[in-house]
Amino acid sequence: MVERLAGTARKAAIRELHGWSEVEDRDAIRKTYHFGTFVEAWGFMSQMALVAERMDHHPEWFNVDNRVEIILTTHAAGGLSERDLAFARAADEIAPARDRERAG
Repeated sequence: MVERLAGTARKAAIRELHGWSEVEDRDAIRKTYHFGTFVEAWGFMSQMALVAERMDHHPEWFNVDNRVEIILTTHAAGGLSERDLAFARAADEIAPARDRERAG
């Protein structure tokens, strides 16, 4: 079973993520990535879809033009878990350096 992150461990874990923030009305985190074009945004989503399948952990995400917003929560845990943090780190690794610099 996947455990929900709570307390100081949760706060410390979120602080270590680059550009991710807590969702105000639920136990989740979010980040919006910005790409040069729609094709780049879609390519990122395609790469992350393969990661999601390997992890068996599927995000909520939204794509408009050159932006991709990802919201992460673990339904089985009732909130944020280590699985979400691992997915967030993977997304940050795959995102272009240009976007990582923008979020900082």
